[in-house]
Amino acid sequence: MRSTSEPPTPRRAPPRTWAGLVLLLIPALLVSMDISVLFVAAPAIAEALEPDAGQWLWMMDVYGFVLAGLLVTMGGLGDRVGRRRLLLAGAALFGAASALLALATSAELFIAGRVLLGIAGATLAPSTLSLIRDMFTDPRRRGAAVGAWTIAFTGGAVAGPILGGLLLEFFWWGSVFLVNLPFMVLLVVAGPFLVPESRGQGGQGFDLVGALTSLIGVLGLVYAAKSLTEHGVEVRGGAALLVGAAFLVLFAVRQRRAAHPLIDVTLFARPAFTASVAGNTAVSFSAAGLGLLAFTFLQTVHGLSPLQAALWALPVFVGTVLGAVLAGVASSRIRPGPLMAAGLLFGAAGFAVVGFVEVGTPLSVLIGGYTVLTFGVGIVGTLANGLVLATAPPERAGAAAGVSETSTEFGAALGIAVLGTAATAVYRTAMEDGPPGAEGPAGETVAGALAAAPSAQDPGALLDAAFAAYTAGVGTAALTGAAVLAAVALLVALALRGTPPGAAGEAGDGDPGAPALDTRVLPVRDQAPRA
Repeated sequence: MRSTSEPPTPRRAPPRTWAGLVLLLIPALLVSMDISVLFVAAPAIAEALEPDAGQWLWMMDVYGFVLAGLLVTMGGLGDRVGRRRLLLAGAALFGAASALLALATSAELFIAGRVLLGIAGATLAPSTLSLIRDMFTDPRRRGAAVGAWTIAFTGGAVAGPILGGLLLEFFWWGSVFLVNLPFMVLLVVAGPFLVPESRGQGGQGFDLVGALTSLIGVLGLVYAAKSLTEHGVEVRGGAALLVGAAFLVLFAVRQRRAAHPLIDVTLFARPAFTASVAGNTAVSFSAAGLGLLAFTFLQTVHGLSPLQAALWALPVFVGTVLGAVLAGVASSRIRPGPLMAAGLLFGAAGFAVVGFVEVGTPLSVLIGGYTVLTFGVGIVGTLANGLVLATAPPERAGAAAGVSETSTEFGAALGIAVLGTAATAVYRTAMEDGPPGAEGPAGETVAGALAAAPSAQDPGALLDAAFAAYTAGVGTAALTGAAVLAAVALLVALALRGTPPGAAGEAGDGDPGAPALDTRVLPVRDQAPRA
């Protein structure tokens, strides 16, 4: 029960604090945007750098995997050395990596630039959220600030293709990376004046061994997934799978025994927490994986310009917003288990629609299916992010936030790799029986076929075969995604069957079966100077 005496009115955040928030939203937006911006820039980059199929997949997804593998590590490092200090160093590296990408003259150099960009991005996302927690002491204003951060971080995935389409309409492909530079300069110059320094409590150590084992484990599983999907069962892929699994087991054991663990692994013993992380990963997997394929499909098979493709995709953003609004309204009346499962099934239905699209199918059918998918993503993402924090007790909310960010980025990168690799495998198999000219780059990617068509013996036959092969690849990947979301829907419904309505928005002690922590309030773990 509440005390009869009202607590003192919290001091209002000064204008400097709100200006600092706006500054911190910029890197949150750009980190997310730099995954999806390649969706529209992909054909132009492929034409300029001429990568083979293996290089192309690394170019597309290595940023997300490095980002996912280092998020928790960099969050722990920021607690030790200072979050603002890490943020500013990451901003400088992010700007340098963006310049390297814009000026890349080969696939190898582009991949190296994406690796550096992923390292830099991993310093930005957790630093911004940790700083926001400490800058706002009033729970209501902190809730508004964290909500703005969530919109920026998730909205970047939608804004990336739209901004990329606008830039590519007037400039060369490198402009989608150079646009990061002025914002990073602004962050480095204004950050020391608008954002207070913040760090963890004195004496905290940094688990370097845990950081290395987690990174090796994640990258091992990623390489295994790519290798097994592309080449089938082979020695290298099997070895990578064993190494990755072994190091993740070592990581889990290490986290249980370490004095200062990177992740509190006991959180995964809570069914609601694990189900929410799984749901978050699944929708990120589906949205990012289909996003890459869909934008390439629009620009190659249907011949749209980057700007036209971005405009056609605007309803996809509306679907996400509607799903998020519905989740917010319905979560107080409907149990999160059925509601999140319904969102996953909406996503599976959208995937199924895309799975049966053919070369001559109207674009409205593809966009309609994609919008149904993002409607489900909006429902699941809103509920999952709330429950991830609500299921954890207050003193562990920071670890829960780190896991939530990692699951989002890892799911997005995994979706690009798995669905992209599946589509590529179908394409290459179909082109083996293609017309003259279907060998070489034309048999590797649809962009290669477009480049080879002018000099082919029969350009029309080559393009028809390539478009049919790529459409079949997109269909196979979409049906794979539908099966994944349907399976996760069943698991989520079972895991959350005892969670009451409104659990993601009510106060609690972290017990999975109890009313949950108010997700609008993130605890301040240490005292930092405030504006």
